Amino acid sequence: MDYTGSSREAQHLCVLVHGLWGNPNHLEVMAKSLREKHPEENLHILVAKRNSGSFTYDGIELGGERVCQEIEEEIEKLAKAGQEIKRISLVGYSLGGLVACFCVGLLYSKGFFEKITPVNFASFATPHLGVRTPLRGWHNHIWNVLGARTLSASGRQLFTIDNFRETGKPLLEVLADPESIFIKGLALFERRTLYTNIVNDRSAVYYTTGISKSDPFTNLDKVKINYLKGYEDVILDPQTPVEPIEPEETHSTGYANIVRSSQTTIGRLPLFLAMIFFIPVGVVAFLINSGVQSLRSNRRIRLHERGLAGIQPSNYRVPLLITGMREAVEDVYENLNSAQDNEYLVVGTEEEAAQEEPADRPQSSRGQSKSNSSADDENPEKPGPRYEAPTLALAPYQFQMVQALDNVGFRKYPVYIHKVRHSHAAIVVRVDKPSFDEGRVVLRHWLDEEFLL
Repeated sequence: MDYTGSSREAQHLCVLVHGLWGNPNHLEVMAKSLREKHPEENLHILVAKRNSGSFTYDGIELGGERVCQEIEEEIEKLAKAGQEIKRISLVGYSLGGLVACFCVGLLYSKGFFEKITPVNFASFATPHLGVRTPLRGWHNHIWNVLGARTLSASGRQLFTIDNFRETGKPLLEVLADPESIFIKGLALFERRTLYTNIVNDRSAVYYTTGISKSDPFTNLDKVKINYLKGYEDVILDPQTPVEPIEPEETHSTGYANIVRSSQTTIGRLPLFLAMIFFIPVGVVAFLINSGVQSLRSNRRIRLHERGLAGIQPSNYRVPLLITGMREAVEDVYENLNSAQDNEYLVVGTEEEAAQEEPADRPQSSRGQSKSNSSADDENPEKPGPRYEAPTLALAPYQFQMVQALDNVGFRKYPVYIHKVRHSHAAIVVRVDKPSFDEGRVVLRHWLDEEFLL
């Protein structure tokens, strides 16, 4: 169903960008929710279409150029019909958040925001820091290097092993460079919001979607979760998402520990069995499909670079720095990705100390809803114990990316989807079914508390 709208009165354009292996149908519930909240005379909706399916293999740069062209063509089409767009918002889901960010930089470089006001930039489960698992040593080479070569250009960029335009940096690091057109463009938006899954996201884990150097949600048995009022059981309080449980509350007998251990082992049996019987077959199918799609993607990229794919790349190749079987394949990839365990910097070492922020430095990226912003202004820091999570073994450039993205200011909302084990899809209700209803709470919060018309 088309939720774009036929009214010629709307002056605000909202662009939705789907993720890897995705298509516009994945954002149908989001588009429908937007339309129910804002009538067509107030908001025009564009769901980007040109990166559908295997076209998402072609890389963030190509994807951003395609979306940029779609936006320009849509605005030109509306102008010919007598409709003037004065405000714009971009919303990205998963990989679509990175594509949207690249698009923002292109629009900024073309002077687009001098004529049209950027309003909302929102990302849902977007791997802003890439999908590299925080591993060190040979583990890093097994998954982070080999895994990067299964998704063509997008895979190399997501695993940050690419050399973007001979800059000596991966594309994602360039996206987060404080002097880049991308950060300069993002900074112009009236509001930047992100929603990040804290568990059960098999595609993009918390540290990267939440732009964080630590993960306080690795053991929820040891913390007390604090929810945002009115959105209980789904959206955490961004000011104090968790607190340490008092020692007496964590006390348990040896018998209880044995029972808990056995429950954990039993709960993992399906995964173990799947790895024994299904994964070998799935991996073969995945690698074969990846090889085929990579060949097709490389061919499309070559045509694109020669201007034979409907876009003239010269229109978008601007200076980057201001100063210089698809469902089954996706499931196999997600299972392999989620099987990797994070590693941490050793507490007390110089390496760990180097990543510590000053204790008196406030986080500018904490979320504030429309409904609670005044209260938070009066009492920005809630009293009570804070839970300090260990620092993840991120790459040095990832720590720099966290700092740069935090400086531009994202309002971050941790999301606890626990009634279904596929939170990556549920967070935007990728399929309209009851088991994804927790994602409807996320969309309701975004529309009621964060989205500016």
